[in-house]
Amino acid sequence: MANTTSTTQDGTDGKKVGYNEKGDEVSVRSSSEVNIREDEVNPGELTFEEDAAGGMGRHLGVFSCTMLIVGRIIGTGIFSTPSSILSSVGSVGASLMLWVLGFVLSFCGLFVWLEYGTMFPRSGGEKVYLEAVYKKPKFLATVIFATNAILLGFTASGCIVFADNILVSAGHAADRWVVRGIALGVIFFVTLLHGLVPRLGIALMNALSVFKIVILLFVVISGWVVLSGKTHIKDPHANFRNAFAGSSHSSNDYATATFKVLNAYAGWSNVNYVMNEVKDPVRTLKIAGPLGLGICAVLYLLANVAYFAAATKQEIKKSGVTVAALFFGNVFGAKAEKALSVFVALSALGNVITVTYAASRVNQELAKEGVPLPFGNKFWASNWPTGKSPLPGLIVHLIPSVIIILGPPPAVAYPFILDVEGYPGQIINLFIVLGLFWLRWKKPHLKRPFKVWLPFAVFFCAAAVFLLVAPFLRPANKVGDTPPLPYYLYCLVGIAIMVVGVLYWAAWRIVLPKILGYELVPRKEVLEDGTVVNVFSRKKVE
Repeated sequence: MANTTSTTQDGTDGKKVGYNEKGDEVSVRSSSEVNIREDEVNPGELTFEEDAAGGMGRHLGVFSCTMLIVGRIIGTGIFSTPSSILSSVGSVGASLMLWVLGFVLSFCGLFVWLEYGTMFPRSGGEKVYLEAVYKKPKFLATVIFATNAILLGFTASGCIVFADNILVSAGHAADRWVVRGIALGVIFFVTLLHGLVPRLGIALMNALSVFKIVILLFVVISGWVVLSGKTHIKDPHANFRNAFAGSSHSSNDYATATFKVLNAYAGWSNVNYVMNEVKDPVRTLKIAGPLGLGICAVLYLLANVAYFAAATKQEIKKSGVTVAALFFGNVFGAKAEKALSVFVALSALGNVITVTYAASRVNQELAKEGVPLPFGNKFWASNWPTGKSPLPGLIVHLIPSVIIILGPPPAVAYPFILDVEGYPGQIINLFIVLGLFWLRWKKPHLKRPFKVWLPFAVFFCAAAVFLLVAPFLRPANKVGDTPPLPYYLYCLVGIAIMVVGVLYWAAWRIVLPKILGYELVPRKEVLEDGTVVNVFSRKKVE
């Protein structure tokens, strides 16, 4: 049989590496220039060159990567969650302090992820880092992460916020099924956009990220004008006098509110998920990461000040998911409030586009690794049908998003979804930072183009532990912020999802092979689009 050869770039010096397919087997000619050498830790089953094969190649520069972070961070959080955060902690001062804490924690986390990302410049983010550290039992870390990434990898809340705000701007009542219909239209549009015309999707993603920065700058500048006393707002400084009055004394309240703040900052690791598509990935990550998060952190803090200058505490608490619309309504009137609803909707759309882009690459990486999926993992790992973008990975992301949109009522689901998404993410974060300490101890000579200052990593680790323990402590109001649901329910749901991952791994690797009498034999295949996939065949055990 004649050999077929495809090529890809190794991402470090532009040299190409060849792939030779012989039947089902793949042999790879290694490059001495690759960042991850044989004496270093190789995450997963695929080599660096194999993992980077296929797709669009390296096409994301510093600007696109910075916008990838900005577009992911600035979504619905800064426009919708300040009211629930204020309700949780009880005072303006405590609320602002939590936004500062979220900024500090996010930067500490960013530096940890920068160290990992420059050591292992491959797509997949936490999947790669868990595989580099927790190698035994084999594939356990991969499958647990896969369960979390797939089941909680939806963008339903962004679609719902888009629908709500479009209806407000059009003057229509937010009927439940109208909201769901619009939200479904959004997630299907984004899936097809990235799956069929990926370059247009990236261009739209960048444009909407720039648009978000402009909108937040407008909010910030408007807030400065309000604070100057030159508007009809009677006492813009009222919320800043005795700012800590009414602060909660419950650690549960602060932990739950911190989850929401961190969710609003979520996205600083977005480039880590798509490293196979980044030009000069190590240099680009070191620039785009701090720049993107820094832009968002400054805008977030100043936007909160603007909100508190233009409305009373009671108005903000009652505003629900429309706190930004409340701000514009108070400052500019009802017409401006409707106009801002359009802006918030576009921001939510940009966030959905950005989240979906990165999530599909993570799903593809999981399939490439050999995680068992319905109909086999080769299809889900492919760049079908264009050969450039992983539409199957986008479909994996689409399915749970549709379920969440059609499932619970949006008003109840939105705050609960934020909490559920945050908890297992913190469990993974804890294991990631503990893994960093282990690598520093066991593998001190690994090539590290960036090294986080250890006190930052220790602080991030301590915060992760607190955020895992505190939600189980009874809140001051004894019901939490998602009544009638129990205050601890989101923690249990998050843990249950990770337990499902353990059971799925056990069934795949231990129980079924033992009952049916076979062993799993791995091999590597090259797909038509050049993607290298790790697949398993069953060998009968005599």
